[in-house]
Amino acid sequence: MKKFNVMPSGEIHFPSFSWKVVIIPAVLLLLAVLACGSYFTVSAGSVAVKLRFGQIVGAYGEGLHVKLPLVDRIEKFSVRIKKDAFTTEAFSKDLQTVGLTLAINHRIMPQTIESIYRNLGPEYTSTILKPMVEEWTKAVIAKYSADSLIANRVEVAQELDKILKSKMAEKEVIVSDIAITNFEFSPQFLRAVEEKQIAEQEAKRATNLVEKVKKEAEQKILQAEAEAKSLRLQREVVSDNLIKLRQVEAQIKAIEKWDGRMPNYMAGGQMPFVMVK
Repeated sequence: MKKFNVMPSGEIHFPSFSWKVVIIPAVLLLLAVLACGSYFTVSAGSVAVKLRFGQIVGAYGEGLHVKLPLVDRIEKFSVRIKKDAFTTEAFSKDLQTVGLTLAINHRIMPQTIESIYRNLGPEYTSTILKPMVEEWTKAVIAKYSADSLIANRVEVAQELDKILKSKMAEKEVIVSDIAITNFEFSPQFLRAVEEKQIAEQEAKRATNLVEKVKKEAEQKILQAEAEAKSLRLQREVVSDNLIKLRQVEAQIKAIEKWDGRMPNYMAGGQMPFVMVK
């Protein structure tokens, strides 16, 4: 394909160039870009602020909204509940180092998005919430001894929940709930706890043994008392009349066995006889 013509006179003649071929598509493209950039959408569960040269000019909920292309900037925030996990350390009442992992559900207040953006910024989780969690966790943990923290885990979480809800509400952030997902203690403390539990178990076994011996002794005492009472009653029943009755019964038996013959000789020259009174 020839890109120029050579005239008989020797002159070179270039074909005429039309700027419309370039300008029209460029203009159409620019218009398309401007048209696309003149609106924005906010999805469900989100809010947005519109910035013009760095200044907030409006806050918007879900839906389609207009803006100045190439001038306005849009910052979007989720108002859905967000879950964050924080790991921190604190000292217990008995000065033991305690590591904690906390799970916190939170969200921003949609109607205060402008104030949140202006005062907290998009990264409020790291700039406000995390320092607040660390500060109040240390304050609450310091009220408990290390060995009571596990048993009082729910109580500790409830106290933290109450404090952080109040403090973050002042910052226009809603804290839904807090859970302590993990406690970590030093190896030395864990060994001490284990040794204490073993000692308590041994003491319990010794106490049970003492109680068993005590009950057995009490049973023997009761048995001895019962036997003594029985013997005492028997002694009380054996009276003088009973003794005389036994003597008479013995004499009657002797008479029943006598055959009526006198003995051939008697000591002292006396005849035997049976006396019955």
